[in-house]
Amino acid sequence: MGEGQLKKGIISERLNLDEYKENFCDLHSPLGQHEALVEAGRCYFCYDAPCQTACPAEIDVALFIREISNSNPLGAAKTIFDQNIFGGMCARVCPVEILCEEACVRQEAESKPVKIGQLQRFATDLAIDKNKQFYQAGDPSGKKIAVIGAGPAGIACAHRLSMYGHEVEIFDAKEKAGGLNEFGIAAYKSANDFAQKEINYILKIGNIKINTNKKLGSDFSLDDLSNKYDAVFLGLGLAGVNALGLKNEDAKGVQDAIDFIAELRQTKDKSKIAIGQNIVVIGGGMSAIDMAIQAKLLGAQNVTLCYRRGIEQMGASIYEQELATSKGVVIKHWLSPKKILTKKGQVTGIKLEYTSLKNGKLMGTKEKTTLEADQIFKAIGQNLISKNIKSLNLKNGRILVDDEFRTSNEKIFAGGDCIFDGEDLTVTASANGRDAAIAINKQLSKGAK
Repeated sequence: MGEGQLKKGIISERLNLDEYKENFCDLHSPLGQHEALVEAGRCYFCYDAPCQTACPAEIDVALFIREISNSNPLGAAKTIFDQNIFGGMCARVCPVEILCEEACVRQEAESKPVKIGQLQRFATDLAIDKNKQFYQAGDPSGKKIAVIGAGPAGIACAHRLSMYGHEVEIFDAKEKAGGLNEFGIAAYKSANDFAQKEINYILKIGNIKINTNKKLGSDFSLDDLSNKYDAVFLGLGLAGVNALGLKNEDAKGVQDAIDFIAELRQTKDKSKIAIGQNIVVIGGGMSAIDMAIQAKLLGAQNVTLCYRRGIEQMGASIYEQELATSKGVVIKHWLSPKKILTKKGQVTGIKLEYTSLKNGKLMGTKEKTTLEADQIFKAIGQNLISKNIKSLNLKNGRILVDDEFRTSNEKIFAGGDCIFDGEDLTVTASANGRDAAIAINKQLSKGAK
């Protein structure tokens, strides 16, 4: 929003500096040493621990918690990083309530799981703060790999490749590395510039060069990299944003949630961010929840999140939904947007239709409702911009890969959100990058003379 709109009073009353600081500090306070020891002592150290099975990165959870309980938190950090080099960020943003902590035996026994995420943060933060390096670049292999995308998939792939002795060059369209960890995660989940701190820590392994402001399709092509490098890894993410397909979608006050979240993450002074009094967020995933909560934290008076299906179908977990309502967000289910209302080019509200399931199909009921809004945020999913990767096989708009993350071009690998069946999780992207690096190294080793 422009300065003129701010003067017209579209934003709500601003908060004082202390309120901004409180609202955008860590969602969970980190555990102290005594707290970590007490919490680690609650673990049963299960054989064939279900928490490990539930972790997409297959971290040996029972082992790292035992190491904490034995006063060896740096050993715990290495156990975590061996499987997930982004263990620090994942400790902050992983939906542990539907992964490792949901599988925890303590959860079944007393509905109070071991705080696995916070214990993971305790160990990894200590290693990062002390700059304890567990890995070094391997002996030079003479091979050079290009990575497109400096998000968790690309960085994790590059880190593992460096361990094997390969030289890696990363290209990213943004002005800084990090991908969604830097630009797409709610500010209160990753405070104090942790995303960059973590990347700086990871890159100290060496043999990795990052080129920012370099975009596929304009600064280089896939063919360019394929011809120049021994292998290519695509960690493109999903840069395209789905549209509502409604008239007036380009009106002032209608905005993509992911763009707003990125702006918020990059703005130090939160009072400079314009926010309306009456906010409507359309969507049901994590971006929608993050957007709605942060609108409230910025000082919006009324924030309503509308989703076309029910509670169980939302991409955001029940925990995240409850977090939103605890912050004052109103969540309305079974509502589909039909018309954006405007006056003189400025959004004033949105008309929605109630929905229901009939024979398993979502249908409109023809019953309508209208919500007042001076800002509407779209968070209905992202898509892969595929025009620059037309040579690769796609499925449902994503890159098709085999079990080793190899694309239809045997020299090109891919992982993270951009692949078919990819998940919008940092932990999954990191695991994909790690496993793709293992496969790349295996392929290059076979071809070594």
